[in-house]
Amino acid sequence: MNQTINNLLIEQLASWETARNNYAALSDVQVKELDVNGIPYKVQFNPARIVSSGAKVDAQSIKERKCFLCPANLPPVQKGIPFEGHYNILVNPFPIFPRHLTIPEVAHVNQRIAVRFKDMLALAQTLTDYTIFYNGPKCGASAPDHAHFQAGNKGFMPIEKDWRGQVAGKVADYGEATLWYLNDAPRATLVIEAANKKHAAALFDIIYHSLDIKPGDDEPMMNVLAWYEDEKWIVCVFPREKHRPACYTAEGDANLLSSPASVDLGGVFITPVEKDFLKITAEDIAQILSEVSLSAEDFHRVRQRIKEKI
Repeated sequence: MNQTINNLLIEQLASWETARNNYAALSDVQVKELDVNGIPYKVQFNPARIVSSGAKVDAQSIKERKCFLCPANLPPVQKGIPFEGHYNILVNPFPIFPRHLTIPEVAHVNQRIAVRFKDMLALAQTLTDYTIFYNGPKCGASAPDHAHFQAGNKGFMPIEKDWRGQVAGKVADYGEATLWYLNDAPRATLVIEAANKKHAAALFDIIYHSLDIKPGDDEPMMNVLAWYEDEKWIVCVFPREKHRPACYTAEGDANLLSSPASVDLGGVFITPVEKDFLKITAEDIAQILSEVSLSAEDFHRVRQRIKEKI
């Protein structure tokens, strides 16, 4: 499957000007590295991502636009690879990664993780060159009305190689799966390490039901990363408190267009505006993470609930 996807990427870059130009622009993307409370983060200046970071995701705006993930609305030049009969693997034309995929459900159904977490594990096991990610409907998804995953080539996000060194302790064992939590405040991170798909899914279900659902929402706020290595799944779950930090709508110098999603929480902050890239500091990232992530007290409470359910 990895080779089939590489072939798709080559074909799409040859035939699709928008994608070709945006992937070519990645070679000029500026990156800087920051240390946030001892945790390495990268900041990427990526103007093409304004489409996602600046997306209007209120109910009215969504109602008034055509869904860009529905098969009928894809550009004629965009081709896909079917996955398990009801997903379509597409090249993302606004990339963060050198190889960036969008994997929408064929049907127009809301962005929800509970019913499709096993699909995420299946994708991770099949697309072994990629990390799969899920952005909740109020956690960075620019299409909260259409179920989809994304995928980016492995090794891009610092957390992929650094998480083991950040383990604070074990929350619980569940069969052939272990749940760890990291010492990476102000981010709040749970990591499932599992050799068994059923046990990984059961453990995720327990996490899901240990998180609060905010009034008016249909699922707990979260971002999820998943990849498969050494015959095991690694799944990072980032429970969320808030969609966007105060700086997103602030006026004047305080404004910083940051709408954190899975990739930001994985350690690569995306700034689509150059002034933000130039001025953002480790303190800014710590502040943004402290606003959108669970507090230390809430995170502790969630871990206690998980222990009680196992």
